[in-house]
Amino acid sequence: MPAPRTTLRRSIAAAAALPLLAVALTACGYGSDAKDDDAAKANVAADGKKLSADTVRIGYFPNLTHATALVGDQEGLFQKELGGTQLKTSTFNAGPSEIEALNADSIDIGFIGPSPSINGYSKSKGQNLRIIGGSASGGVKLVVNPKKIKTLDDLKGKKIATPQLGNTQDVAFLNWISEKGWKVDAQSGKGDVSVVRTDNKVTPDAYKSGSIDGAWVPEPTASKLVADGAKELLNESTLWPDDKFVITNIIVSQKFLKEHPDVVEAVLRGSVKTNAWINANPDKAKASANAALKKLTGKDLPAEVIDPAWKSIQITDDPLAATLDAQAAHAVKAGLLDETDLKGIYDLKPLNKVLKAAGKPEVADAGLGVK
Repeated sequence: MPAPRTTLRRSIAAAAALPLLAVALTACGYGSDAKDDDAAKANVAADGKKLSADTVRIGYFPNLTHATALVGDQEGLFQKELGGTQLKTSTFNAGPSEIEALNADSIDIGFIGPSPSINGYSKSKGQNLRIIGGSASGGVKLVVNPKKIKTLDDLKGKKIATPQLGNTQDVAFLNWISEKGWKVDAQSGKGDVSVVRTDNKVTPDAYKSGSIDGAWVPEPTASKLVADGAKELLNESTLWPDDKFVITNIIVSQKFLKEHPDVVEAVLRGSVKTNAWINANPDKAKASANAALKKLTGKDLPAEVIDPAWKSIQITDDPLAATLDAQAAHAVKAGLLDETDLKGIYDLKPLNKVLKAAGKPEVADAGLGVK
């Protein structure tokens, strides 16, 4: 039986201005407010052929789960495919602001997590975006204070942080709690486990102060906590078939996709080539991603954080559509989303064209693609 499709409950939608399904996907939680990359790729290839658009504007988070965007931009792999079409980038703290930028025609393409993608698609009644490719899987862990929690059963009665109410990790943790047979009120976070919604940027301080006993969080927050003495108790990947689930995918405005399919294909070629380079050169790619983070945020990640964080993230062209559908079903089960039809959220034809040309296997949309 197909998993339910979803849309935000009105009660939650009213709070959408909050970091709610802010779906902030804080799957990505580190980063700066949206800002144009002023260096804006003035290094457009002098002899490069301009495509159908003068410029393509891409948004992403300065976060390791957006490694494709970090490395592809840092190494010039996107610009190489774009030729005379200029690449401009903007960075965001969370999913809602990136979706707002897409809706406001401030960006054309974005690297973003599953929850904001679902939310944006649902709230626009399927009119604003398509998911056109994958980028990353995994990179989410449950880390705990080893003095207070030694086994998974010890979580009962403890205070565990998630990034935001209704975000991807919050939904995953609520679903895990439910499968344990424990009860938690999704809205308040109160119950057999206290779910404490905490911004990723302050979670390490909350852990140090003892106000939380652990956290279900994405990288690099999880590895930051481990560096501060926490212990990894569960890697979320182990809960999914083949240890894979979508944490970052690529979206595009439907208008831009319709008007500039050649530019979209060029970005996807850049993404596929970047992913291949990352997977073939993991150490060089890690250093490139860290250099990009330093450029964007003013600081790089120390080895004790980036090394374990990097290993836990899988870079992939596949958007892992079936796992996005399952994540939506989990949100319905938690009472955070209403059922809705997500058919049409994917358009993987451009990506499959690129993959076929590169001699790579095509990817599937789990029945959620455009007709």
